[in-house]
Amino acid sequence: MSPARLAGVRGVLLDIDDTLVVTREAFGAGIAAVLRERVPDITGERLAEATAMWRADPNGHYRRYVRGELTKDEQRLHRANEVHAHLGVARLDRDTFPAWDAVFWDGFEAAWRPFDDAAGAVASLTGAGLALGALTNAEGPMSQRKLVATGFGDSVRLLVSLSTFGVGKPDPRVFREGVRLLGLEPEETVYVGDELDTDAIAAREAGLHGVWLDRPGARRGGVHLEDPGVARELGIPVIGSLGELPGLLGR
Repeated sequence: MSPARLAGVRGVLLDIDDTLVVTREAFGAGIAAVLRERVPDITGERLAEATAMWRADPNGHYRRYVRGELTKDEQRLHRANEVHAHLGVARLDRDTFPAWDAVFWDGFEAAWRPFDDAAGAVASLTGAGLALGALTNAEGPMSQRKLVATGFGDSVRLLVSLSTFGVGKPDPRVFREGVRLLGLEPEETVYVGDELDTDAIAAREAGLHGVWLDRPGARRGGVHLEDPGVARELGIPVIGSLGELPGLLGR
C-alpha cells in the first residue's frame, strides 16, 4: 500500500549517508582495504561479515559519539576492535589505530557514489519549487566533500551537521536549525532518512514530517529500530526509494 500524501510541505531536509550516498558500499571498501593488509587470504564472506558488523555497530558506539560521550577516534577504535575480535585479528591500540584509520579512509572516500534514484529525485523536488537542504550526523567538512564528490554540491546545501552543535540526531535542535535555515516552519518541512528512530521518529518529535527511507536490503540491525509495524502505528510514511518521494509530496 502506498503511503498517504503529505500536504502543505514547502521544504525537504535530506539525510546524506545511505539516503543520497551509498555509504554501505563505501564502508565495505574501507573495511576491505584495512583487512586485506592484515589478513591477505580473507574471504569475501568474512569481509561481508566485517562490514555488516561495522554498520550495525551493535554496542552503539557511534550513537554515543553523536551524543558527545565519545570522540570520533574513540568510537572508531571501539568499532574496529569489535570487528578484529570477531575475525580473530590482533587488537588495535591508540598507537596502531591511526595507520589503520588512514587506510580505511582512503578506501572509504574513493568508493563514494550517489544512489541511482537520488539525482532524479532532487531534480524533481527542486523543479517543484521545494526548498532543499542536507542534515547529517557526520562532521561538516567531510559531509560537504561527500556532497561535492557525488554530484550534489550545487543542488543540496549542507545545512546542519554534527559540527553545528557538537551533537546530532535525534536531538530536536538539529532538526529545528535545519528548518530555520530553510526559512520555513517545522510543519512545512519533511525530513527523509534511512533510520526509523533517529531520522523519521526524531523528526516527527521535533515537529517535522518524518519519512523513513527503507531501501530493500539496506537495514543495519544492531541497535537500530527497523520495524515497519512501528512506523505504521506512528503514521510515519515508509518509502523504498527516493523516486517515491515526489509522489508522496504530491509533486
